[in-house]
Amino acid sequence: MNFPRPSSFGPLRNLRLIPLLALLAAGESQAGFFEDGDLLMVQAAPDVIHFNSDPDHADYSWLIGLEWQSSSRWLAGAAYFNNSFDQKSQYLYFGKSWTLDSISSNVYFKLTGGLLLGYKEPYENKIPINNNGVGLGAAPSLGYKYGDFNVQLNLLGTAGVMFTVGYDLFK
Repeated sequence: MNFPRPSSFGPLRNLRLIPLLALLAAGESQAGFFEDGDLLMVQAAPDVIHFNSDPDHADYSWLIGLEWQSSSRWLAGAAYFNNSFDQKSQYLYFGKSWTLDSISSNVYFKLTGGLLLGYKEPYENKIPINNNGVGLGAAPSLGYKYGDFNVQLNLLGTAGVMFTVGYDLFK
């Protein structure tokens, strides 16, 4: 009988399934879990724009994610992405969003922070406070929401920016 190697059982290995599981669970529990004003949003990013070119950068970075936001605009989310160094990574985060009514009721600022998983050798020093592939991250974002759709510009520290598009699955 062939058993998987212990390294394939790492506790963080299956975190990339969180967005899919949350999406499936949301369909089953929407009526009992969500309160008025809450929303569940799926998002994707086609690429990253880096501030500085690096020969080690991946040809293609992408992101898919799922985010829950309460009526008070507190939020939690999970994203699975291909980082700048072609390593599959995750971002598990909490945050808050504020509408910028002085500009438009459709414009918002969002600040998230949480765990970044997957930055390993030889790129472990590319994120702060990284210990065995588990580090900290924060992302300020500026977004525009129109109906169930949104676009965001996310600042990725000093590395670059990422544009995401999102769609509200449930409200």
